[in-house]
Amino acid sequence: MQIVASTLAVALSGVLVARWGFRFAIMTGLLVMAAGVALLLTGPKLMGIVCIAAYGAGLGLAVPAANLVVAEVNPRRRSAALNVLNFCWSAGAVACPFLVAGAVKSQRVPALLAAVAGFALLVAIAIATLPSSVVEPAVVADKAGKGPTIDWKHPALMVMAALFFVYVGTENGFGLWVASYAKSLGTLTTTMSVMTPSFFYAALTLGRWVAPVVLRVIDEVRLAQAGIVVACLGMAGLVLSHALAGVVASVCVAGFGLASVYPITISMLSREFGTAASRVGSLMFTMANLGGSCMPWLVGASSNQLGTLKAGLAVPLIGGVVMFALYLRDWKSVAEQAV
Repeated sequence: MQIVASTLAVALSGVLVARWGFRFAIMTGLLVMAAGVALLLTGPKLMGIVCIAAYGAGLGLAVPAANLVVAEVNPRRRSAALNVLNFCWSAGAVACPFLVAGAVKSQRVPALLAAVAGFALLVAIAIATLPSSVVEPAVVADKAGKGPTIDWKHPALMVMAALFFVYVGTENGFGLWVASYAKSLGTLTTTMSVMTPSFFYAALTLGRWVAPVVLRVIDEVRLAQAGIVVACLGMAGLVLSHALAGVVASVCVAGFGLASVYPITISMLSREFGTAASRVGSLMFTMANLGGSCMPWLVGASSNQLGTLKAGLAVPLIGGVVMFALYLRDWKSVAEQAV
């Protein structure tokens, strides 16, 4: 339900940005998220599905708009800024399971939910107070309510759509199945098997923290290409690993390699499509949600069909190879294309 709501909201996000600006889309998303979490505190258990859907819809509205506004206001260091933004999200994703576990242990889940809802509301209020020059696109909708249109013949459109689909699918397909693979080896304890995804996401977070420094000395496309190669080595290494050291090292290498690829891909979206990025972004983030839903399923289906999870984990590895091939394209900025 959350995935469906999020995917539909992503498709709507670009329309809201083009018509009313980034501020409106982000604030709407945060308010919907806060409402969804708050309703969990007061509604019956059947309301849980509605609340989860509301939270997913809020994410679908706010996340694309937040990524695009960061790219918009940092035209000279888009990739570095987006890596910082995604580092913050990754850090939150790594920390939240521990917060939830602590709240459950101390029987303070309602207090945690209230804090999350309140924090989302405070962030929405803070965004409302920011100057328009910070949170609005360079080109807003005209009087007819129409923003920049999508150039469906743009040579990068299909490449970008494939990148968004394959990247999120690869990250989810690998990250969600790595614990099952570690457990299937029979050489790791149950606790350590369950912890293996944490190493992957911790490395992903670390990589996004380091990326802005690396981008000072290397082109963003070259960094993405190098990161994909490193990630493929990590994913291949996992399939060949049989002991704790090899499993942990492989998932860390894979996470570190993938770290900067998604923020850089979002940066390329702004570079290629300029003021139309908000419109195109709806399509791209929708493709990302679809990839994140489809590829983990494909890993499981392949594993069942071939009788081994190793075969299933070839799916994200193939995804990495596909991403590298897509990044071999001759990428050019909007300014360069206009020459």
